[in-house]
Amino acid sequence: MTDAAQNRWKQDLELATRCVAGERDAQRTLYEREKRRVHATLYRVFGSNQHIEDAVQEVFMQVFRGLGGFRGESSLSTWIDRCAVRLAYVYLTTKKRRTQHLELVDNVESKDPSAEQRALAREAARRLYAELDRIEAKQRIAFTLAEVEGHSLAEVAEMMEATVVATKARVWRARKELESRAAKDPVLKSFLAGEGVAS
Repeated sequence: MTDAAQNRWKQDLELATRCVAGERDAQRTLYEREKRRVHATLYRVFGSNQHIEDAVQEVFMQVFRGLGGFRGESSLSTWIDRCAVRLAYVYLTTKKRRTQHLELVDNVESKDPSAEQRALAREAARRLYAELDRIEAKQRIAFTLAEVEGHSLAEVAEMMEATVVATKARVWRARKELESRAAKDPVLKSFLAGEGVAS
């Protein structure tokens, strides 16, 4: 372990210990440090902002309830990512969120060609998340963390508490399913082929 990694590990353990002891400043520091990343991860998995704030709060409630069990075997950020992934899985499997809030803008009135491109990209993203709603939750989460968020398969496996092989299979199955459905949808097909999911 490098000196920087060792230092980060010590800081994580100290911060976790202070949070468990009920220090409000430490809890606020942890929340402020991690909330943006948790929000981004949940947004990419869910595809909309509709329930994000509630979900972020719920993740941090779980984090603060479970922080006593943090042993420093991974970074505190990775441990929090696992909490977010677990919550996303529960949310996708029990609440059956099915509404999308990304909409195509009708009649884009602009001479700027990028306005039409942005509208097309929004429509493609809406279609992508509509199809992701039909994919099994573990596959959806693995796909969005790897293909949309840009995490490595090893990072996704760690967040999902799975093997790299299982994670790779989940991403592959999700991609194959999406490609199969995109064969009938030129907008989605173009989006997937252009690596639009990583934008």
